[in-house]
Amino acid sequence: MIAIAIDDEPKALEVIQFHAAKIPFLALKATFTDAFEAIPYLQNNKVDLIFLDIKMPDISGIDFVHCLQKVPMIIFTTAYSEYAVQGFELDAVDYLLKPFSLVRFTKACNKALSIKESKDVEERNFVFIKTGYEEEKVLFDDLLYIEAEGNYLTFFLKNKKLLSRQTMTEVLQILPEKYFVRIHRSYIIAYQKVSKIARQSIFIQETEIPVGASYEESLSLIKDRLKA
Repeated sequence: MIAIAIDDEPKALEVIQFHAAKIPFLALKATFTDAFEAIPYLQNNKVDLIFLDIKMPDISGIDFVHCLQKVPMIIFTTAYSEYAVQGFELDAVDYLLKPFSLVRFTKACNKALSIKESKDVEERNFVFIKTGYEEEKVLFDDLLYIEAEGNYLTFFLKNKKLLSRQTMTEVLQILPEKYFVRIHRSYIIAYQKVSKIARQSIFIQETEIPVGASYEESLSLIKDRLKA
């Protein structure tokens, strides 16, 4: 995850650099004491996350965000707690009140990573599925449903089946919610592949799949999605 930091206080940037060096998935590529100098960098480089001070002499962090055409994820850093509400109104990932510890910094970075991974999944149209010692690329459009049996999952595709030793929880973490939903402790289905909805089951092509008693909300969600 690529990040930059903007703060008019050099010592504050040193703290961020020190903490960032300890986060294995974070690459702090640049720091700026002048927010305006960061704008051309953002225009010409890929940046996932900005650590951004709110109270700066020439422009506030809040106003700086409004100046950007494409806004990366933001973690606000400030000594003034009264700005917290404004920060979260901009959908900031987190709000770090100075002085912040490495533990608190790490927690904020983990939140950003989780958001980034979710966005990456949403933007992709495929997933890699473990099959033995190999991984096979599966297009979301080809995946009809997934059935759990013991320690294995069977992925039912348009033209074939794949067997994988994974858990339902693991698979749900790599499938986008806008395409897939769990309707039973043993089944995950693709919304758009539903051909018929019964009282306590759904059909995908000619296959009837039960809806678990604790997943009735999922059935309502499917109906709403298909009507949209």
